[in-house]
Amino acid sequence: MSVLRPRQMLGKYRIESKLAEGGFAIVYRAMDTIEGLRVALKIPHEHLISEALLEDFKQEVRLIAKLNHPNVLPLKDASMIDGRFVIAFILGEKTLFDRLAHRISLPTSLNYSHQMLKAIAYAHSQKIIHCDIKPSNFILFAGDVIRLADFGIAKVSGKSIVGSGTGTLGHMAPEQAMGRPSFRSDIFSAGLIIYRMLTGVWPQWPFEWPLEGFERLKRRRIHPDMIQFMQKATEPDQRKRFIDGTQMLTSFERLLPRSLRYFNET
Repeated sequence: MSVLRPRQMLGKYRIESKLAEGGFAIVYRAMDTIEGLRVALKIPHEHLISEALLEDFKQEVRLIAKLNHPNVLPLKDASMIDGRFVIAFILGEKTLFDRLAHRISLPTSLNYSHQMLKAIAYAHSQKIIHCDIKPSNFILFAGDVIRLADFGIAKVSGKSIVGSGTGTLGHMAPEQAMGRPSFRSDIFSAGLIIYRMLTGVWPQWPFEWPLEGFERLKRRRIHPDMIQFMQKATEPDQRKRFIDGTQMLTSFERLLPRSLRYFNET
């Protein structure tokens, strides 16, 4: 088995192109020739296949299958096809990472932020720590709907979560890099994304305020309380952050109306 080629059939799916490639799997764009729908297929790398890796992917499937939220990417199907383990998802338009290549208006940034935090709060309410909150794991759909994807390294709170610092460098909290993720780690990563959307700058270690790009917040008429909100979310000391996604979402929703008014009136 090798990398799948355009027009190659895999069961009922006709491969159209490769969308992305990570350390453990490749994601393809494909057509479901029976349902007539385009999908995203996540398939583990052939050279990494082992019983342990397959079990990890099956655990991811079981985790996603239990989730039901408009801002979480739903599972469409998971099965063995021609000796390959295939996870199928509905296909979005692009990732938030792709969208960040172009300027995003403040109202749209706040809309994306609101939906992101709804997804994270929901995951946390299900005792799930995502552990890889980053722009490429948020998928955009028509109508500016955004959905959280890739629960491949998610952890279930309450079980042993001391690990080797899984996640994406530059996007994860300091304690997660040390192998001790928590709900507050997802908070930190979400805070970085919101800051990036509002300033166009990705904060760097040691994350000391004022962060690079801070002056742009005032030029874009960002409410001072929203600036404090981002500062709290990206505190290197996790004890100073929001406790979890629910608390962060509640705070954001309280600030959202005044932030939009401030933007429109100043």
